Amino acid sequence: MSDADPNRRPSNAGRYLFLFLFGLALGAIGVVMLLRSLESRKTPQDLLPDALMHVQQWHMAQLKGDMDANRCNATDILPHLQALRVTANDLDAAFPDLRDDTRFTAASSAMRAATDKAIANPPLTCDGLGATMKSIGETCKACHQDFRG
Repeated sequence: MSDADPNRRPSNAGRYLFLFLFGLALGAIGVVMLLRSLESRKTPQDLLPDALMHVQQWHMAQLKGDMDANRCNATDILPHLQALRVTANDLDAAFPDLRDDTRFTAASSAMRAATDKAIANPPLTCDGLGATMKSIGETCKACHQDFRG
């Protein structure tokens, strides 16, 4: 004689576990879709400040790479200095809330002046490039100290 009760129903625990895991997966997918749709609602103006800073950082990193590789002639560094100057033109437009702040306008003007000086008199040695990068970097640092937090 067996101990199994012929009237006993099998447990539904497996079904409940499957439905719970299925609901959890659907919920996670829904949250990801919601977050992506909210992210895509950003306007180009919202994206400009971060994009501008990333482009400037990339050009500074390229200059540092050139300096580390001892490739400091004008043909290697001028394109990056010119790109830094062109992006410096967009600083005021990228940060419209700071446009009336005299510290910000002074910092953006200093960035343009430093890149203008570097382009007018491009460094011919790696030591000169280091000094130029330091000058440009100091303008970036002054602005970041005041406005980045």
